[in-house]
Amino acid sequence: MTRILPGIIAMATIVVASNILVQFVIGDWLTWGAFTYPFAFLVTDVMNRVYGAAPARRIVIAGFVVGVVCSLVAAGFDRTTLRIAIGSGTAFLVAQLLDIAIFDMLRKARWWVAPLASTLIGSVVDTALFFGIAFSAALPADVNTGWSNEAVPLLGFGPVTTLWVSLATADWLVKLTLALLALVPFRIIVRNLLRKNQEI
Repeated sequence: MTRILPGIIAMATIVVASNILVQFVIGDWLTWGAFTYPFAFLVTDVMNRVYGAAPARRIVIAGFVVGVVCSLVAAGFDRTTLRIAIGSGTAFLVAQLLDIAIFDMLRKARWWVAPLASTLIGSVVDTALFFGIAFSAALPADVNTGWSNEAVPLLGFGPVTTLWVSLATADWLVKLTLALLALVPFRIIVRNLLRKNQEI
């Protein structure tokens, strides 16, 4: 357990930071949380590569528990809704576990294939689940989510769609960009951790 403790701490830090930063808007389509949350995939992939799928799943479960606690605390301050909390928890758990499964299947491919493919697929599922559950008109709107179904041009200039689709698109584009950029720290961190494990 102590060997994956840094992964648990990193995941918990990312989840807490993202839950706080999601309240601060950047422009019309993003929040600061969009720039911290994708690093959860980096943590999962590093732990999966170094320690395997089972320890990576334990780290995800720890992150999920922290996320649930954050949602409950936020709900106590009336800053969230049940839909957003369910969307967040479901998206995190499903996407991260899917990321682990895909990474594990591609483990023997070239070093960059597993983290890139698993993160890209996981982030699509994460975005679709979170925004679909939290904001889609398919579920009843409330005072905290009704605004998200306003009709607007996609990202301000595309075809007219609901606001939450623009928010989801912008969020996924950030995840895509960070998935590509995260390959560099992934490679460096994995090399260092594997070297340290060999020295022990």
